[in-house]
Amino acid sequence: MILTADKLEADLARNLAPIYLISGDEPLLTAEAVDLVRASARSKGYTERLTLSVDRYFDWSELRAAGSTMSLFADKRLIELTIATAKPGTEGGRALADYAASPPDDTLLVVITARLDKKSLQLAWVKSLAGAGRLVQVHAPDRARLPGWIATRMRAVGLVPADGVAELVADRVEGNLLAADQEIRKLSLLLDRGAVEAEDVARAVADSARYDIFDLSDAVSGGDLGRSHRILTGLQGEGVEPTLVLWALVRELRALAACSWSIQQGQREDQAFRSAGVWPRRQPGARAAIRRHGREGLLRLIRQAAGVDRVIKGSAPGKPWHSLGALTIAAAGSARSQRRGTV
Repeated sequence: MILTADKLEADLARNLAPIYLISGDEPLLTAEAVDLVRASARSKGYTERLTLSVDRYFDWSELRAAGSTMSLFADKRLIELTIATAKPGTEGGRALADYAASPPDDTLLVVITARLDKKSLQLAWVKSLAGAGRLVQVHAPDRARLPGWIATRMRAVGLVPADGVAELVADRVEGNLLAADQEIRKLSLLLDRGAVEAEDVARAVADSARYDIFDLSDAVSGGDLGRSHRILTGLQGEGVEPTLVLWALVRELRALAACSWSIQQGQREDQAFRSAGVWPRRQPGARAAIRRHGREGLLRLIRQAAGVDRVIKGSAPGKPWHSLGALTIAAAGSARSQRRGTV
């Protein structure tokens, strides 16, 4: 069965399927969909949780073993399998289809992937998982629907937005839902419950001088080394998780690489930016970054970011914030500095 994310909670209230394939490129909404499944599973006795992450070295026998081995600590087990690329490969597709053909009792499988395109939806492993359980498609609201989404989230935390308030927040976050959620949480802390006027939002923003991860992305794209360093230092001092900082940088680099590739293929620059989700205010910085690095340089930075991810996870030596600093300098600097190894 195929569901949209907004129908998931109601479906979980009716029954818990043995398999959930959750697909989407919006981190906030994807995480919230996974949280809904986790909460429902906990309420039904799935107290043991096993997490698996697929990379080029992943051994698919781990999934088979997890599905066939009795739990040592609980009667019911939740297996979370993350496939960042949404491409498990031939062996992975076969393992997932085999699992779906005979899901083990008292085991719930949640597969989390990037957005599946129309072609991917026709693959055998996707159809098998959806047929045995639920395929949950996570779609971010477009610009026209974003103010309504923001207004709903504000009301959920006790804030009643006056006319124009949700639009003001939408303009500030430029389509990024994680930033919107952060902005709403910040407003809920700074403002009293009840009616919120546009002036309240402006005052709260002015009173909060702290940097956020999206300030860092802007500074890096614009090539402002000094500001990038100050923001990164501020984020570290405020206790922001390195994983979140890396996510923002990788998101920016991927968008820039996609723009560069589309422009090379002959697409108009404005269309390339629009397709990659680069909003007008951020386009000058994006142009500067693409000129500095080119697509090959951006891909090198993405590979460097993969190394930072390993450091953060403890699978490679190094200190997370030092590695983030090197990546930030490389991204805000020039392609020439990358090649010289001065990062």
